[in-house]
Order: sequence, then C-alpha cells, then structure tokens
Amino acid sequence: MPTEASNWLQFAHDDLAAARTLLADPDLPSRIACFHAQQAAEKALKALLIASSIPFKKTHDLVVLAGLQDIDVSRELDSVDLILLHPWAVEARYPGDLPDATDEEAALVVETAATVFGIASRRITSE
Repeated sequence: MPTEASNWLQFAHDDLAAARTLLADPDLPSRIACFHAQQAAEKALKALLIASSIPFKKTHDLVVLAGLQDIDVSRELDSVDLILLHPWAVEARYPGDLPDATDEEAALVVETAATVFGIASRRITSE
C-alpha cells in the first residue's frame, strides 16, 4: 500500500473511531460525532484516489470525490447515501441554521461513514 494512501486511511480510521466514541457519550452533542464521521468518509475517499494515483482538488464534497473514483469503486459507492454526510463537513462546525442531529440520525451518519471506510480499507489493503 502506498505510504501516503495508508496515512490518509489511518486518519480516516482515527476520525471514525472518534465519531463512535463521541456518539456513545450522552453528554456531547451528536453533531460532533457527525462531523468526525464526515471527515472519516472524506479521508477514506481521498485515500482511495491517492492509492489509484487519481488527482483531485481540495474539496469536502463527497459526491465529487466519489465521482472521481474508478468505475469499480464508483459502483460500490452507488449504494451509499453520501448526501447524509454532506451537511456535517462545514455547516455543522459553526453556529447557524443547522439543527443538532438526533441520536438516531447521528448513528446513521456514523454507519454511513463506516461503510465508506470499509470500502476504502478493503480496496486499498487488497492492492
């Protein structure tokens, strides 16, 4: 596995672990777990691109990152609702109009990120 891709994948793993830990803490707002879940998915998608030597511009848009993937990865990602993660990239970091996620919504967001991470991890470690 290329070193840079493995570093991105490790950061994705760390964000996913943080999201799960935060989600389990009833004293913390669910939006923080959602933010780390989005970050985990974003870094996992970027790790896939790096592993495949596919260039990409700086973006938090997971749909854009998914669209750059090779056809086999794109097919796998088609079943993942990346839009669930989108609001948590930027909007949730600052006070504003975005409401906090319910525990159920946050659990779904974290599960979605875990699916993306799983796809990336399987593909990168099998190369």
